[in-house]
Amino acid sequence: MSQHQRSNEQVRRSNLREVLHALHYDGPQSRAVLTRRTGFYRSTIAALVSELVELGLASEALPEERTGVGRPSPIVAINAGIVALVAYPDVGSMIVGVVGLGGVVHRRERLELSASPTASEVVREIAAAVENLRTDLERFDRVVGLGVAVPALVDTQSGTVELAPNLKWSAEPLGRMLEERIELPVVVANDAQVGAAAERQFGPGRGVDNMIYVNGSGGGIGGGAYVDGRELRGYRGFGAEFGHIVIDPGGEACYCGQNGCLERVVRHSELLSLIGRGSLDADEFEQALLTNTDVALSDAIDQQIDRLSEGIAVLVSALAPQLVVLGGFLSSLYRARSERLEAQLPERSFRALSAEVRVVSGGLGAHEVLIGISERVFERIFSDPVVFGSAK
Repeated sequence: MSQHQRSNEQVRRSNLREVLHALHYDGPQSRAVLTRRTGFYRSTIAALVSELVELGLASEALPEERTGVGRPSPIVAINAGIVALVAYPDVGSMIVGVVGLGGVVHRRERLELSASPTASEVVREIAAAVENLRTDLERFDRVVGLGVAVPALVDTQSGTVELAPNLKWSAEPLGRMLEERIELPVVVANDAQVGAAAERQFGPGRGVDNMIYVNGSGGGIGGGAYVDGRELRGYRGFGAEFGHIVIDPGGEACYCGQNGCLERVVRHSELLSLIGRGSLDADEFEQALLTNTDVALSDAIDQQIDRLSEGIAVLVSALAPQLVVLGGFLSSLYRARSERLEAQLPERSFRALSAEVRVVSGGLGAHEVLIGISERVFERIFSDPVVFGSAK
């Protein structure tokens, strides 16, 4: 192949990725819209769409309702039948699911685990869940791989959980353990980092270059951040551990070795205890906070919101975001006391930076981490749609 041919091939594959991304993040659209969005010629869009359809990555059909005059432009849609299996183990429970291209959550199921499940226990439970899903998976076109989000420091290259303090894991080769049980490629990543990516790609963070995401789970508090449009990963990818901002130096000891970390003073387990339940699904938990009439629980919500506002204020002063997105149980906590948090934020941070900051609950709700980890699985599709489609 000549240099000119190689250059043309690279351009074609780059154009395929651009069209596939447009369908993945923005949903079904006509060829005419794709033409305007990409700036490609109509003939180029027609050729690219035809190739994506041939590769099994997209489909097209005439719109059900015809508007205007003339021949209607076909509607192109990504193939949501290409899916990733996903799992999100946490303290006391695990979410498993199936997510398709386009961020379509086909299935989500919550499983009870022991209070501090071992890595081996989680591997067994995930393997059992995959086996239980086997018949259901036959209705999908292709299963790309398994993505596992963990509240932990994760070496994503090796799939090793370096440290998950609240799960009491250390140096657990989770990716390798799963690949030995499940005949699929496995991706392991930090839960909050993938949640941040999902909210920026599919949620309220769309188009926001400077965004902070703070996620709360039974396993603690984590986060993610985008600065000038680039993800803040940090050394070895361990950045954005917002749960370990020290709020109360004289407070309770944290697993990280400090005292009074944000995740020690803003705790899901404390709220659950006051609700009188050992475990609740995300929607049930939020409903319990919003309909609460118990004084002790109300006081605890106020106290946790106050401490959360202190932590967010530090981040605002340091990173100057346009938007703060709260995920996990922090989203429910915020919904219960949004005005209290918003009133305190400018009082506890650099006012010039906090004056225009918006604080919102995550737009993806209980699906944010599942969609986020599926994105890591789907990276192999977007890196080269031709190779992926040709391998089916």
